[in-house]
Amino acid sequence: MTATAQIPGYTTGTWDIDPVHSDVTFSVRHMGVGKSRGRFGAFSAEIVTAEDLLQSSVHATIDVSSIDTRNADRDAHVRSADFFDAEQFPTAIFRSTGIRQNGEDYLIDGEFTLKGVTKPVTLTAELNGFSDNLLGISATTTINRSDFGVGPAGGAVVGEKIAITLDIEAQLRS
Repeated sequence: MTATAQIPGYTTGTWDIDPVHSDVTFSVRHMGVGKSRGRFGAFSAEIVTAEDLLQSSVHATIDVSSIDTRNADRDAHVRSADFFDAEQFPTAIFRSTGIRQNGEDYLIDGEFTLKGVTKPVTLTAELNGFSDNLLGISATTTINRSDFGVGPAGGAVVGEKIAITLDIEAQLRS
């Protein structure tokens, strides 16, 4: 039995993120003791569900200048050349290269580009379901900010590992 046959309501097609019902958030260690959290307010994605789920694909874009950490000064600093250099590199991009099943979850392999640097990334995804032309999916990954040339070297003030969480609701294109 294929993975697709096991998913109630599975629907093939092309899906677009509903930004009102979706979140792209992150957390990073701060000063070695706590965590700073934030979100991105502007993002988009095209999700294509194929007859065989493992042949599906994702292409997502995040507007890095839409960062919101609930601190305007910190947001401006993260947008600067010290971190994202949002003026020169306004978007982060994820393109899937494959999907694998891992128990009840799925691993979405892909290439993530941030600040002009592209590295392989794997998202651990949970398919939340299909209903009335809606698709729900949650995914997580952790990246090393230094791999992308983001922020100062070392993790004394800002940790190296950035945990990214996606909670996505997408609508089937008509």
